[in-house]
Amino acid sequence: MTEVNDHFQAHATALGAFLRSQRELARLSLRQLGDLTSLSHAYLSQVERGMHQPSVRALKQIAEALNVSAETVLREAGLLDAQDEGDTDGSRITAQVTALIQADSRLSESQKAALLAVYDSMLPK
Repeated sequence: MTEVNDHFQAHATALGAFLRSQRELARLSLRQLGDLTSLSHAYLSQVERGMHQPSVRALKQIAEALNVSAETVLREAGLLDAQDEGDTDGSRITAQVTALIQADSRLSESQKAALLAVYDSMLPK
């Protein structure tokens, strides 16, 4: 059972880091994101810190507010497997690169955000 909990906690932590980086790239405060999603900034803070696993509805609201595809957010949350989609657009690779950058403890949060912004700018739209 601990292994399952560790798996979900790892996804919650990765999801939180991903959402925080996307929010920072969008130059939004937690309060501003809360206003856009009708979710409380305290709840969003818990999600970003990996302390709470949001519902699919909440993830969809956050994705829309951050202008990120719901599929990407669901994948980061561990609720959608890229292999199920065929990954014809390279989104699985993008998610893996994003997760690796977020997991690198040698980088500051601003360095991670900068790398992710440059990486995103290089991808075909």
